[in-house]
Amino acid sequence: MILTCPTCGLSREIAPERLPEGPARVTCPRCARVFRYPGAVPVPGGSTEPAAPPESSAEYAKVRTLPDGSLTSAAAALPAGFWLRVTAALIDVILVSLVQMVLGGLLGWAGRAALGPGPETTHLLVLTLGLFNFALWQTYKVFFTGYCGQTPGKMVLRIQVVREDGRPVGYPRAFVREVIGKFISGALLGIGFLMVAFDRRKQGLHDRLAATLVIKL
Repeated sequence: MILTCPTCGLSREIAPERLPEGPARVTCPRCARVFRYPGAVPVPGGSTEPAAPPESSAEYAKVRTLPDGSLTSAAAALPAGFWLRVTAALIDVILVSLVQMVLGGLLGWAGRAALGPGPETTHLLVLTLGLFNFALWQTYKVFFTGYCGQTPGKMVLRIQVVREDGRPVGYPRAFVREVIGKFISGALLGIGFLMVAFDRRKQGLHDRLAATLVIKL
């Protein structure tokens, strides 16, 4: 059976034995929309088929069997282009910079109040603020990407990071993509990021290392 999200149209083949007999809540791995699967009803021969959802409810899933066996997956979704992703990154940079200014100012004030003025205090605060800003930026990217595949910048532009098979990214893969992969992409004079502009699937080097795609919703 093919379970199809009524919002973004993502389809996923589900083994019959995994289909619930009664109504269930389903979360789409692409757009994170929660919709209802109406359950299955018995048919002659001992098997089951999905119950027909009421036509008045748009929240019910559409379950159907494709006659040619084809699937709609993340690989068939439109990839997000280079400039769209750059714009999303700029939005994220602005948001994180605002948070860094506020929290960094408070941290600096607390450090001077506790340690007193002097060049040693200044050097220590510069090092501490640098580490704090780096940790905040990396945590921001890994958390949002692992949680829902979308940083706030990507949410605004309706693009999402998913695995190549359409499943959610998850935190371990998000760490590989956002920290390790992007470090390598940047260390190669930014070539890993520029690959997005020329790659057929719009994958940067960090996407290939983590086996992820950035798609339009």
